[in-house]
Amino acid sequence: MADLDVDLFVIGGGSGGVRAARIAAGYGASVLVAEEYRMGGTCVIRGCVPKKLMVYASHVRHELEDAAGFGWTIPPATFDWPTLIANKDKEIARLEAAYTFNVEKAGAKIVKARATFEDAHRLRLSTGETVNAKYVLIATGGAPNHGEAIPGIEHVISSNEVFHLPKLPKRIVIQGGGYIALEFAGIFAGLGSDVTVIYRGENILRGFDDDVRAHVRKEMEKSGINVITGCIVTRVEKHGDAFTTHLSSGSSIASDQVMFAVGRHPNVKGLGLEKAGVELNPINGGIAVDGFSQTNVPHIYAVGDVTHRLNLTPVAIREGHAFADTVFGKRPTRVDHADIPTAVFTQPEVGTVGLNEAEARAQFTHVDIYKTDFRSLKSTLSGSESRIMMKLIVDAATDRILGCHIVGPEAGELIQVVGIAVKMKATKADFDATMAVHPTAAEELVTLRTPSARHVRQAAE
Repeated sequence: MADLDVDLFVIGGGSGGVRAARIAAGYGASVLVAEEYRMGGTCVIRGCVPKKLMVYASHVRHELEDAAGFGWTIPPATFDWPTLIANKDKEIARLEAAYTFNVEKAGAKIVKARATFEDAHRLRLSTGETVNAKYVLIATGGAPNHGEAIPGIEHVISSNEVFHLPKLPKRIVIQGGGYIALEFAGIFAGLGSDVTVIYRGENILRGFDDDVRAHVRKEMEKSGINVITGCIVTRVEKHGDAFTTHLSSGSSIASDQVMFAVGRHPNVKGLGLEKAGVELNPINGGIAVDGFSQTNVPHIYAVGDVTHRLNLTPVAIREGHAFADTVFGKRPTRVDHADIPTAVFTQPEVGTVGLNEAEARAQFTHVDIYKTDFRSLKSTLSGSESRIMMKLIVDAATDRILGCHIVGPEAGELIQVVGIAVKMKATKADFDATMAVHPTAAEELVTLRTPSARHVRQAAE
């Protein structure tokens, strides 16, 4: 493989890189993908896919608790962590094989090696070989960030290691208030662990709608998760198989595991970007790109989390596809990053698309808010005290739906469909004209008649 010449060299075998490789090869390009770990990237190997499988596992506990109200008598259930992990690993191995097969079927080649730039066109593999590439796509994703170093940081696990714990911790402390931290908080709580969440901010889920943040926290606390805000972990001590986590508030917490999920950073270290002349975005630390995912070096592109734009797997896939269409399909394609629906698999689940209330009020002069908070029909017999929250944000001047936010069961499934309507610039009148599906929780989205709040922004003096 020494001095191999290719049309496209892809660094990273995650979702964005794989999609780009397959589409480019379909256009007739010679493509080589270098992946140093496992094909599939973060999402497939140690991210959204295995995490969602574990979310499903944790839901069983709630279904068992709800069963009695519907007449079911179920003997005491037991949970086996090694079985879950083994079955999860089996599915991930299947998906990795599928990713590999699909890339090779498309005509691209894969090399299991780390790649670094020697110069703008030449890359060196960890195997010692070099590759000359006409175009290079950087799709190395992101990596967990522990934040500032503290005493005992070596005892802390990240979202990488959490999928491979030898046993379920009876007690776990999780620092972080974003979706990764909170999703794992729900997973461990559902599987029977005693969970404490530590977050430096005043409330969890920074960047989400304030009503969503408040509702999720209330429901998490209702389920037994201890949420502590306004402080940070200052020190972690290990005592045999146990840990003591010291907080800036002066208190401490005993646990069997400590996990940090305080954010992720673009995976750019050690790529040799300086040799290629590739610039980073000074604001977010990701690779700086334009609307076509092109870097400052014309033949080098970057997609996905390594750019630190919107760190979502479907976004990386869309960016990878658009890159291949642009460069090899000769069809210049920009990715539209507006109104992207997304889900947070907390418990309760969150689905959101468009603007939150604060953003809408900052951008539009007249904003109407429609909000509801209710118990589901299922809860009337199950006895569950959990509540569902739904919120529509409307531009009162044009009647257009600016945002939709849902907290409750299957919120992610719902927001995918609502996202289509928001993307199509549907109006509140369009929602009102849509017949309700009864009895469902989703019917609330088309039966909200009276604004819960109306905001008129005063003209600046």
